[in-house]
Amino acid sequence: MASSGRRPEHMAPPEMFYNEDEAKKYSQNSRMIEIQSQMSERAVELLNLPEGQTCLLLDVGCGSGLSGDYLSEEGHLWVGVDISTAMLDVALEREVEGDLVLGDMGQGMPFRPGTFDGCISISALQWLCNADKKSHSPPKRLHVFFSTLYSSLARGARAVFQLYPENSEQLELITSQAMRAGFSGGMVVDYPNSSKAKKFFLCLFAGVTGVLPKGLGSEATERGVPDQVQFTGQRSRFKNMKGKSAKRTKDWVLEKKERRRRQGRGVRPDTKYTARQRRPHF
Repeated sequence: MASSGRRPEHMAPPEMFYNEDEAKKYSQNSRMIEIQSQMSERAVELLNLPEGQTCLLLDVGCGSGLSGDYLSEEGHLWVGVDISTAMLDVALEREVEGDLVLGDMGQGMPFRPGTFDGCISISALQWLCNADKKSHSPPKRLHVFFSTLYSSLARGARAVFQLYPENSEQLELITSQAMRAGFSGGMVVDYPNSSKAKKFFLCLFAGVTGVLPKGLGSEATERGVPDQVQFTGQRSRFKNMKGKSAKRTKDWVLEKKERRRRQGRGVRPDTKYTARQRRPHF
């Protein structure tokens, strides 16, 4: 986990941290664009939308619209909400196809009941766990956000949040407020054994109880590291999330190749030598 000095939410409130300079990075840095696109792709996969159907989706913490670009490419309509005017200005300059709303997620979602067929959010939810003002209460802000989000989703819709939790207490705070608001679901952890590739996705169901998807790379799971944490009536304990790296295992390589094929990139055919460890040359 990143040290407290490196976590953006410890440096400044989001509307100040994501200033003009930071906003430009998000639209010009090819590495950031690639990561954002990959995480958006995985979030949409977890939404499990009906095939071949155009859906209206909500993008919470949409920033400069990079995740929205992926939604547009997939043929969906979307509305993006963000607290940073600088990020939304960049989204407008880039002429993204979605509608943009300036708003603080901690003050709730200003939409009519049942408006959206699904919701995604990339790297935004953990910001609500910080109290940037004296009036801010993280549990209350989370509850207001989840309650209004629940209302704005069509029954049976899903909401998928990629997030960077700081610790197990933060995860418990987030999931308990989501349950209070009426959601069911749980945490899907991709590559649970890898310190670099591991990603947390909070997968929520509105009005129905769904089957929680499996985390990527879970075939390579060792030492009982969970790839999902289902909500129960009891508070979940997010322990034992560390372990041996799953990166560069055969499963990891095959998954990456398959993802690149779906993106239409040139990928070498799989053979019995794929991901085989080479002997060192002396």
